[in-house]
Amino acid sequence: MTPPVFQHGALRLYLLALLEDGPRHGYELIKSLSDRFGGTYAPSPGTIYPRLAKLLEEGLIAAESTGRRSVYRITEAGRRELDARRDELAGVERDISASVKRLADSLREDLRTSMRGLRADLAATAETARQAARTARREAPTKGSPPRVPASERFSTESQGRLKEAEMLLQAFRDDVRVELRTHSAREPITEVTLETLRTVLDQARIAVRNSLRRT
Repeated sequence: MTPPVFQHGALRLYLLALLEDGPRHGYELIKSLSDRFGGTYAPSPGTIYPRLAKLLEEGLIAAESTGRRSVYRITEAGRRELDARRDELAGVERDISASVKRLADSLREDLRTSMRGLRADLAATAETARQAARTARREAPTKGSPPRVPASERFSTESQGRLKEAEMLLQAFRDDVRVELRTHSAREPITEVTLETLRTVLDQARIAVRNSLRRT
């Protein structure tokens, strides 16, 4: 949904400002807007292209086809329009900054809500695993069993094996996330919102694991 910062004519004016920095095709304009909003908002092609068509009709921009894409550039008439509306453009920039903050605050609140649910799920899963382990120990066969191993030795061996498995799970998780991050970064820059999300998720996961270990 288009944020309220783009009132009537504001997005059109902002597109002119983006083109003042140099020619771009439609996707690059969408990407520039997404970057400006820190990844919290990206306009759809159905939002951008009709406004570009209107700017073309008014002679404020020109287009040149390069293969299957059109590259847009600002015209002298577009520069005059932009110069006459610098104060209005400054207001749009202020509104964008305020909108980015509102969207980021909203995302953080949604993330906190999701993390509360994740902690509850992790706690429930951990408790189920503990109950299953207790049940398995109670129901373990006693007749025909191999020679009894001292409890301290048995628990030490089992603990070391589980520690090794836990460390392997953590390593696999780290490797998977690292690959995802590098793949994403190769396509587009890591935004502050992405970093904030990763930081929050990892902090909450750490808390959930620590609480689970304390209850074991």
